[in-house]
Amino acid sequence: MRMEDTICALSTAAGMGAIAMIRVSGPETYTVLNKIYKPFSAQHKLENTEGYKMVFGSLMDGEQLIDEVMLGLFKGPKSYTGEDVIEISCHGSTYIQERILGLLMRQGIRMADPGEYTLRAFINGKMDLSQAEAIADLIASENKASHQIALQHMRGGISDEIRSLRSELIDFVSLIELELDFAEEDVEFADRSKFQELLNRIEQVLTSLISSYDTGNAIKNGVPVAIVGAPNAGKSTLLNALLKEEKAIVTEIAGTTRDAIEDEIHIDGISYRFIDTAGIRETTDMVESIGIKRTYEKVEQSDLVLYLFAADRLQSPEGWQELESEYQDIQNRAGERNFLFILNKAELLPELSSAQEEKLKDLKALHLCAKDKKGLEELHAQISAFYQWGDLAAQQSIVTNVRHLDALQKSLIQIEKVREGLDFGISGDLLSIDIRAALSELGSIIGEVDVDKDILGNIFGKFCIGK
Repeated sequence: MRMEDTICALSTAAGMGAIAMIRVSGPETYTVLNKIYKPFSAQHKLENTEGYKMVFGSLMDGEQLIDEVMLGLFKGPKSYTGEDVIEISCHGSTYIQERILGLLMRQGIRMADPGEYTLRAFINGKMDLSQAEAIADLIASENKASHQIALQHMRGGISDEIRSLRSELIDFVSLIELELDFAEEDVEFADRSKFQELLNRIEQVLTSLISSYDTGNAIKNGVPVAIVGAPNAGKSTLLNALLKEEKAIVTEIAGTTRDAIEDEIHIDGISYRFIDTAGIRETTDMVESIGIKRTYEKVEQSDLVLYLFAADRLQSPEGWQELESEYQDIQNRAGERNFLFILNKAELLPELSSAQEEKLKDLKALHLCAKDKKGLEELHAQISAFYQWGDLAAQQSIVTNVRHLDALQKSLIQIEKVREGLDFGISGDLLSIDIRAALSELGSIIGEVDVDKDILGNIFGKFCIGK
């Protein structure tokens, strides 16, 4: 990991801007900057300045001025990485950025690897592993909900729960292993009834965290929404209206959409991935058949199904029969997923009898005119009603990371083995093995066990360079 190296990288987005920030971290940070920084006043010399200050001066390449800069000074261990850190704020010219980075590297500082600043912060005990991963999620957050969850995790939300569970398990496994030293005297230091209570509580917490993943994954990656219906129901028109752009081709020809088209929008702080699908109908066209098959696959992959039916089809008794048949088929395929029936082209709806009006009311039909963008506000409101998660930052931890989900599921299996062992009265040494396995899985979430080098490389390799 070359922790003895001093590293540098551009920490603002690549490209030209008003300003750019280059971060330097490591044991030689102040030594190197002293060589190339010329303060505008004696009181701003680095050796005379405390940490946690901003100083103004020039960066020099020999006698040549590169730029006038502001330096943010941080002294280890009270810095992001736990090391000496200086953040160089320069003008945002790409030429200036390259000159400064080149100058630093000629002084023996190397370019940081992706995520190396946060990796050093983890290794130096500034944060645990789940908090480090939350930083990457915070950087990638694109909506209010994902931002709230990332902040909660970065502040130790899930870490505190895991650490508390591990602490209680460690106490019990210590008592159980102490019993092994007095095996001949047949004594019990660990109260089995209290241990059962602890296992019940741990199972409840783990089950709750595991079940929260569906919500967390939807918030982090966007709620998948399948738009389905017969050809010419207005699915592509609705997608275009939602996105406010001509994303999908719209024609009067039935079956124009042959493949799934998707894009993302935000509604009330939550991301939704709307998927326009091929129209569902009987066809002998091989390409269209493949598209219809993919429509059903998208329904299975979605969390919300929007079923569109064109109102002009209700001008005949056959249309009502088709509505009933289609509705039932798609609702069955949607299963337990959220489901919303949309009667599109509402301006073409014929005069209805009281029985027909009651039928549409029973189906909870949302009247819409996608072409004229009428009814979109109500559609937004009904979609939002399915996903009212409230103040996520104040709630119990929500799992968004598939690595955490895997570790939680494995730890739950081990806890269930421990419970079975207690029920069958197996010996303490065998109980200890399963408890330690559960502790290892829980510890892998926060990095409180030996963490494999490949795991760290995979986690931090996904960070942008400079973080």
